[in-house]
Amino acid sequence: MNAPRTLKSALISVFHKDGLEPIVRKLHALGVTLYSTGGTETFINNLGIEVVAVESLTEYPSILGGRVKTLHPKVFGGILNRRSLKEDQQTLKEYAIPSLDLVIVDLYPFEKTVAEDASEEAIIEKIDIGGISLIRAAAKNYQDVLCVATQEGYGPLLELLEAKKGQTELEDRKRFATQAFATSSNYDTAIFNYYNKEGEFEALRLSESKGRALRYGENPHQKGYFYGDFDALFTQLNGKELSYNNLLDVDAAVSLMSEFVNDEPTFAILKHNNACGLATRTRLVEAYRAALAADPVSAFGGVLIANKKIDVATAQEIKTLFCEVVIAPEFDAQAAEILSEKKNRILLVQKHWNLPQTQVRTALNGQLVQERDLKTDSAATLKTATKVAPTSEQIEDLLFASKICKHTKSNTIVLAKNKQLLASGTGQTSRVDALNQAIHKAQHFKFDLKGAVMASDAFFPFPDCVEIADLAGINAVIQPGGSIKDELSIEYCNKASMAMVMTGTRHFKH
Repeated sequence: MNAPRTLKSALISVFHKDGLEPIVRKLHALGVTLYSTGGTETFINNLGIEVVAVESLTEYPSILGGRVKTLHPKVFGGILNRRSLKEDQQTLKEYAIPSLDLVIVDLYPFEKTVAEDASEEAIIEKIDIGGISLIRAAAKNYQDVLCVATQEGYGPLLELLEAKKGQTELEDRKRFATQAFATSSNYDTAIFNYYNKEGEFEALRLSESKGRALRYGENPHQKGYFYGDFDALFTQLNGKELSYNNLLDVDAAVSLMSEFVNDEPTFAILKHNNACGLATRTRLVEAYRAALAADPVSAFGGVLIANKKIDVATAQEIKTLFCEVVIAPEFDAQAAEILSEKKNRILLVQKHWNLPQTQVRTALNGQLVQERDLKTDSAATLKTATKVAPTSEQIEDLLFASKICKHTKSNTIVLAKNKQLLASGTGQTSRVDALNQAIHKAQHFKFDLKGAVMASDAFFPFPDCVEIADLAGINAVIQPGGSIKDELSIEYCNKASMAMVMTGTRHFKH
């Protein structure tokens, strides 16, 4: 059963013809009988190569506008027969069914059609029936049949034909079969998710057809993998391969900067998924300097991101900092050259794309799924809770701080002034600890907190935080509200002539 198999016949029916010609010519040169139908049959005929129409084998035409072409016992019997089973071979002889040793089939581009916002009718017509059936049959019978299920498989198939002169080993066929089932399962998942986009069925189907092994996981003793199409999101101009931790930081950076994508030049520096510096200015180089000033210690080895093209002036400043990754929508050519002087520094050009609408993470023996937090606090939704209303400048700073707060690990407090992050308390077990951490950090880097604003990701259960903030010089606060003791914080702010606005929206991040 493990003996090599010689290819004597092949069924070819594909949507994508690019790269097919050299395979067809090689099979013809090896004396392989070719069977085909529809557009692929025409393609092979136009190459001047003899091909047997599937209709002449089945003695049945393509019907229903091409919906039914290969769904016939003479096709599937040729694929599924077991060469070592005498009874199967007798059945083939009785019904004049030829064995099919190679099946090359790809699938209608269902996901691409959905992504193009096509009509429902057009999408339904791209649900492949014959192709998926042929793939499953050929992959199931990998003991005898070689199955190529994607255009990406054309190259490996041609290499196999060249190297082994039309013969295949069991390990070859099993490898291709595994890829075929990966293709079919991914295809069915995409179809289910299209039909279940309203979430009527409480079933989770995830499938990523592209993946790569990483150097390691979060730590060197852990294996790590990334499943997704990274190249669809970024163009890498320089640097080493991204690590597991790099990818987490890049994800956090992109999510954070999505809040500022249409703002004036804004620069952020992140470390361990949290912003340690962020500022908005009229020039990008000034935004970078202000972001770095917030915490030049944590910036070492960080991930940097800008919402505008990185110019030469900004690149000259960045080059003096050791950083892992720099992300921007564009790099000036000379700026990219300057930053590439460090061969390991990763430079990423961010393409235009939409963030996924859902987030998935493992928990216990399953997965947690939630909608992404797409709500951004705005001036229109703010409710002034105190006698003193914030000024227009304070509102700008409050919303600026709120955006950062939304993307910082809870419990968190963010302090900001003049569209500059002064400091934040991140991932603390109490909000008081987060505030004290932020104040200590701001004072350590010589920031004057007089006139600064404070943002909290959740409500204040007691007035202690606004009291501590007041004593530090902070005079405006933004928080969700919703505590049964909101009035205690409001009363303190009124006595201290502080402004407080409530958003009605909590932004926990765990």
